[in-house]
Amino acid sequence: MELWQQLQPRLEEVVREVIAPAAEETDRQARYPRAALNALGKAGLLGLLSSTEVGGLGAGLPEAVRVIERIAQDCPCTAMVLTMHYCGVALIEPFGGSPEMDAVRRDIAAGRHVSTLAVSEAASRSHIWAPAGTASNAGEEAGDVVQLNALKSMITSAGEADSYVWISRATQGDGNTLWLVDSRLPGLRIPSQFDGMGLRGNASSPIAAENVVVPRHFMLGADGAGEAVKGQHLMPFFTTLIATTSVGLMQGVLRRALLHVAGTRFSSTGGSLADLPTIRAYLAKAQLKADQAQLLRDDAVVAVQAGRADTRTRLLQCKAAAAEAALEVSDTAMRVCGGAAFRKELGIERLFRDARAASVMAPTTDVIYDMLGKSLCEAVT
Repeated sequence: MELWQQLQPRLEEVVREVIAPAAEETDRQARYPRAALNALGKAGLLGLLSSTEVGGLGAGLPEAVRVIERIAQDCPCTAMVLTMHYCGVALIEPFGGSPEMDAVRRDIAAGRHVSTLAVSEAASRSHIWAPAGTASNAGEEAGDVVQLNALKSMITSAGEADSYVWISRATQGDGNTLWLVDSRLPGLRIPSQFDGMGLRGNASSPIAAENVVVPRHFMLGADGAGEAVKGQHLMPFFTTLIATTSVGLMQGVLRRALLHVAGTRFSSTGGSLADLPTIRAYLAKAQLKADQAQLLRDDAVVAVQAGRADTRTRLLQCKAAAAEAALEVSDTAMRVCGGAAFRKELGIERLFRDARAASVMAPTTDVIYDMLGKSLCEAVT
């Protein structure tokens, strides 16, 4: 709590002075939020999860949730870029110790380095646990380096981040392996630029790797142990922070909708849209949906902190629930604000478009439903 009291004014200033004013242009121009990241770096917030040993803030999931939730109220695109950075840091931090890894960690802590996840692939789609990309031994001395080959798909901050936390099939045997990959290495290229409906500034593009040489000391964890490493270090951040982006988005879109309906009046009666029972009912239902998703997200954080037996279930549930609630809540905001919501200046249609992303981000809501349903069925057999 004491750390958050120190961080909140810094974050609020960055949101107010940099992120919120640029949100519309970030969307309209599909512009990567570089200025926002620079400001977050100067405020120490890129190094939020970095160890104090390397100059970071040494914070954890509860603080990351608060940062992402606040940013997502005004710019879900920037929130998602920062989410993937935090996810990358969550996988980098446990594997420090070598001079090369610690140099990266210090740069992150100092706000000079942005990372991201490079997990999803064109061949495996939403099955992010089954990469088709390979890591083959190469070099004069066997085992010193590997060559990565893959076609990644929809990678946030592609071509913009300084490093990728990369997943490949294991170099030997079964399983998959995680690597820290310098984004400037020869053999990496962006086949096409992102031009999407929502989250337009997050540079979510394919990355092709053709015989990219990576030193073996940039392996994150043991060869073939990628899923275990992800389960321990990544999953608490990945699902919870994506859910948090949806939670913050819902807060932002409801705030805008409420301001509009309270301030829009009928010339014939002088009453406002907020005087209509149907409008109030729609808003009440939307707020209920948003609050339910937030409470489930909050319980997921508690489950992680307490090491509860139901942690995996809660993490999957909170992502699915928040993603689906964001679809409904943003749709309601468009409905109650009518034609005015289609105009750019309200910011509602931007958040409506941004809300579409979370449900199809791997693991998609449908994949999560199947996972949860399978667990339920196995529990009674």
